[in-house]
Amino acid sequence: MSTEEINGFLIDKFNQHSLKEGAAQGICPLCSSDRQPKNQTAGCASYDWERGLGTCHNCDTSFQLHTYQRKGSSEKIYVRPPAIDRPEDSPMDVVKMNKKVVQWFDTRGISPQTLLELNVSEGSEYMPQTGKHENTIQFNYYMGDQLINVKYRDGRKNFKLYKGAEKVFYNINSIVGYDSCIITEGEMDVLAMHEAGIKNVVSVPNGATLNSNNLDYLDNCIDYLEDKTKIILAVDTDEAGQALKQEFIRRLGAEVCYLVDFEDCKDANEYLLKHGKEQLREVIKRSSQVPLEGVSTLYDIEDELKDFVNNGFKPGFQVGLPNFDKIFSTYTGQFITVTGIPSSGKSDFVDQMVVGYNNNYGWKTAFASPENHPTYLHAHKLMRKTWQDMPRPSDIGGDKWNSVADHVNDNYFFIDMDRYTLESVLRKGAELVKRKGIKCLVIDPFNKVRDVDCKTEDVNRYTMEYLTKIEIFAKKYDVLVFIVAHPTKMYKGQDGKMYKTQDGKIEEPTMYNIKGGGEWYDASYHGLLVHRDYENKTVKAKVLKVKFQNLGENGAEAHFNWEPKSGCFVPLVTDAAENDPMPWE
Repeated sequence: MSTEEINGFLIDKFNQHSLKEGAAQGICPLCSSDRQPKNQTAGCASYDWERGLGTCHNCDTSFQLHTYQRKGSSEKIYVRPPAIDRPEDSPMDVVKMNKKVVQWFDTRGISPQTLLELNVSEGSEYMPQTGKHENTIQFNYYMGDQLINVKYRDGRKNFKLYKGAEKVFYNINSIVGYDSCIITEGEMDVLAMHEAGIKNVVSVPNGATLNSNNLDYLDNCIDYLEDKTKIILAVDTDEAGQALKQEFIRRLGAEVCYLVDFEDCKDANEYLLKHGKEQLREVIKRSSQVPLEGVSTLYDIEDELKDFVNNGFKPGFQVGLPNFDKIFSTYTGQFITVTGIPSSGKSDFVDQMVVGYNNNYGWKTAFASPENHPTYLHAHKLMRKTWQDMPRPSDIGGDKWNSVADHVNDNYFFIDMDRYTLESVLRKGAELVKRKGIKCLVIDPFNKVRDVDCKTEDVNRYTMEYLTKIEIFAKKYDVLVFIVAHPTKMYKGQDGKMYKTQDGKIEEPTMYNIKGGGEWYDASYHGLLVHRDYENKTVKAKVLKVKFQNLGENGAEAHFNWEPKSGCFVPLVTDAAENDPMPWE
């Protein structure tokens, strides 16, 4: 009956409790030995060998039939905390806690047995917040039998994770084999749920932070969630918790996410203390599915409606170039078409924009850029813009090199394929949303990323289907997509050269000059022209279209010098002053 893998997880130890292999029912490894002698061999548990999960009908608990390890190896090398000693004595001895600490947990509704089962311990640890060793509660993060990380908490509610250790969900072993799980915001909430008899629950390692979408632990743990048909988000009701909820929905998909309403309480632990175990189980059972996608009622959007009435349009996101920010901004869930004649700086300006969004908002970007090869040259461009200088050979291995290289490595991802298709790029983009949390996707150029599923010979219909698929992707994952599109319908000058007007000047293309013509203008949320003035050695960015007038001004221009060492676009001082009103104000 032996197998090597279940649901993408490698089995470390098959049938860890030495139960009757292949049987549908049998003893429970958790409670059978404690029952009356006549009942110790009773078949009180059901075994599901295909899922690797057992369920006891006597003690009402579930247990793993096997131990597991993750497939593949991590990209990064992590430090492992030292293993903790766990002598098999009484729960009080196992958790290594003095009576005062156990009593404190009791005031939070947490029993010594729960502390034992969830690997909570106590010990001295240096805390940087106080600058000295403190007595700490220690939440031990296990994957299988391996200690992966430790969260330390002192009496002043200072926290820290083990330095250099991998970030993973707390209590991750508990969700293996289940088709559903619960995600909480803190370890105390996991303990509260466990106390109420809810076992398949995990916690994020570092809480929720407003305006932060760097969920690196999700990348490390995504394999544990891929087989889940129901993921209950039981996060805090404050603003940071709600932002975390939205990021989980974006990454995991609204179709599998359910929401908990803690009513008059902030979180699960507070709910346990105020309402008790039974009511906590009930409130989890009452979790509701994320509202139906594509259908809204007024009350679904009432908060947004009230905010608009009170505050008007939300400001758009800006790249940090003062003259450009005066004429253009954007929301996520949209796409921007960027055009210009060859060698005008389209790709370079898009790089400048995503670096700006990263600097301002921490957004990560994925590039599908068949023409930006070899990839190391593209990475070099991003390093220069981030560094704001040209790295020299002597810089390699230095502190600044390592810092910038780490930043580029963690924030920019290059999609590398033998054959780029729109479907494969969007599929990889969706994966990068879930694993890395990207907020921008660049397709450069669109004609090298073909929609092979579209069979029509009609250019306009092909263009509309292409852009519709991108729009669906952008909305679903709340991503800003850049599409770099070369013009094709351009006038030939008297000398026979493309892109020249009759008076010999370089022609400025519009969105109608892209193959597919009017469909680009009609479907795009925004359109930008990047155009180089070779005589004056300047570059301009011109707004060809903004979908919403609060985000920019059609026809407005921003002019730049291009700085060769850093590869950055430097605003010309002749452009509008920074404190001038916006065109729509």
